[in-house]
Amino acid sequence: MSDMTTTEHLHLDPDRLFPADPRTRDIARELFSEVANLAILSPHGHVPAEWIADDEPFADPTSLLLSPDHYVTRLLHASGVDLAQLGVGGTAADPREAWRIFCARWGLFTGTASAGWLEHVFSHVFAVSEVPSAATADIIYDRISRSLATPEFRPRALFERFRIEALATTDDPLDDLDAHRRISADPTFRGRVLPTFRPDKYIDPEAPGFANAVARLADQHGIAVDDYRGYITALEERRAHFVARGAVSADHGVADAYTTVLDADDAAALFRRAVRGKLSPAEAREFRGHMLVEMARMSVADGLVMTLHPGVQRNHSSVTFRDFGPDSGHDIPVRVEFTRGLRPLLERHGLERDFHLVLFTIDETAYSREIAPLAGFYPSVFIGAPWWFLDAPDAIGRFRAAVTETAGFSRGSGFIDDTRAFLSIPARHDVARRSEAAFLARYVAEGRISLARAREIIVDLVDRQPREVFKL
Repeated sequence: MSDMTTTEHLHLDPDRLFPADPRTRDIARELFSEVANLAILSPHGHVPAEWIADDEPFADPTSLLLSPDHYVTRLLHASGVDLAQLGVGGTAADPREAWRIFCARWGLFTGTASAGWLEHVFSHVFAVSEVPSAATADIIYDRISRSLATPEFRPRALFERFRIEALATTDDPLDDLDAHRRISADPTFRGRVLPTFRPDKYIDPEAPGFANAVARLADQHGIAVDDYRGYITALEERRAHFVARGAVSADHGVADAYTTVLDADDAAALFRRAVRGKLSPAEAREFRGHMLVEMARMSVADGLVMTLHPGVQRNHSSVTFRDFGPDSGHDIPVRVEFTRGLRPLLERHGLERDFHLVLFTIDETAYSREIAPLAGFYPSVFIGAPWWFLDAPDAIGRFRAAVTETAGFSRGSGFIDDTRAFLSIPARHDVARRSEAAFLARYVAEGRISLARAREIIVDLVDRQPREVFKL
């Protein structure tokens, strides 16, 4: 692959992602101006709360921007780069050498969403104008390093600079949430950092570490490890702990959207066998499906929004998982079914007045086929924004076209960035806002809606919907 020359410069077109037709582009530009500077609401993500609580300087460009971003490292891996050279999974890589590898292969990212986010970060956050390349790698690395050493680039300063109003983290049910306590008790910090209850390894017998997680839960609550009723009570108490620390949602990343209602005695019998590792795959699915209904019941009681994102074969490469752990770039989409799978849950709780169920997936076909029709009937069901491989401009356009004719504009959750890459949050929300403006501009140009109505809709999509759906 040929290297890029140092004469090239990054240039972010102010009309990027807008339609090519001049009239439609003018409309998109006008609509985008309505929301370009609105506060960022990030109700689902993975930035550690400790970053904000401790407000320590970031170590270096690689550990901040490269090693934890599996969108970036996965494509480098596909081109033959060893993940160990990039510091993935805590491996001991030289950060400067890792950065050089990344910059020398910058051309791999042409056309990807990752390139757009990174260009935004380089240009808008660090005032980097050079295109990454083998020749510019050290220049960019040093410039970013110098910036990270200044107070203006500490986490809290960036939080304020990015106009983030609310940022949700993802947390283990047994987390003491001390970082959240320290943040909320600090009068000098004006933003909101909200914990999110993530119980996957406590309710899915096939999740890695299930037995150990349940044993820790039982030990903390002073119950026998196979006491099903005590187990349910303990989960309810942990949720109450999260609510007391400001949580607004409980997140569930499961293999599929299957739900079922079991008799309490049958559920207890499965649970006793589950903690001993004695369930068949079919029985594990039954227990997991039952626990999703239990989680919905608890959400009705305590008000936590229930978010569900099935449809991923996690850790597809067993060798990579062994060497680098989870979230190392090889979680792959699979087809998922919602209509029949969710019916038992919705039969029980779908008409509850204050129950919110947000459905996410990376199976694009499910949006028009099942999710939009479900959200178009059940008052509790909301259409989750595309995530992972779908939070890209063309995918957002396909998503919006897939759901609007069935469910309109009102049944969505608003955009989520779902990211560990803190500095890319503004870039991702910028992409989403531009993409929504482009879609609405086409509707205006085609005479489907008025410009005045489009102005109202785009503000709803960016601001009102996430506030209402996630109870912010």
